[in-house]
Amino acid sequence: MTDPTNPRALQWNSSPTAKAKSAVQRSVTQLLDELAPERVVKRVGEVKGPVEQHRTPAGCVLQAADCAVSVSWFADATKEAALGELHVVVWRGKVARRGGARPPKGATVVADLILRPIEPPADDCVWETSDGSRFDTASLAARCLALLEEQISVR
Repeated sequence: MTDPTNPRALQWNSSPTAKAKSAVQRSVTQLLDELAPERVVKRVGEVKGPVEQHRTPAGCVLQAADCAVSVSWFADATKEAALGELHVVVWRGKVARRGGARPPKGATVVADLILRPIEPPADDCVWETSDGSRFDTASLAARCLALLEEQISVR
């Protein structure tokens, strides 16, 4: 199962180190900064049409007129995800946000993607899906924007 010559294939016998957790958190922050910056940061790409960017400490929502993409980081470790999980959800409709007015018609999930950081994380943390697809932080941000663009063009 594990290849001792491949450092990415080594299984951890103990909890992740603080260094590994910090590397993953830096990657999450970089992803959120690219999708919904809190300050002026160069964007990965521009989505056509007006898109509202809503940011929280552990995620963001990119809300277009009738679709959205949300990115949520769950840092709490589980047995399967010692370094946490990143959930990307594509929505049809308006997403209700904490503290905001509820839209008259709720949003429905179109697609979702769960990613986990590859252990041990590299300098530019690599994210992996359950089907084995891998993304660096920049390509994951581009993928999130592409998912939103696909939903905008469907309308």
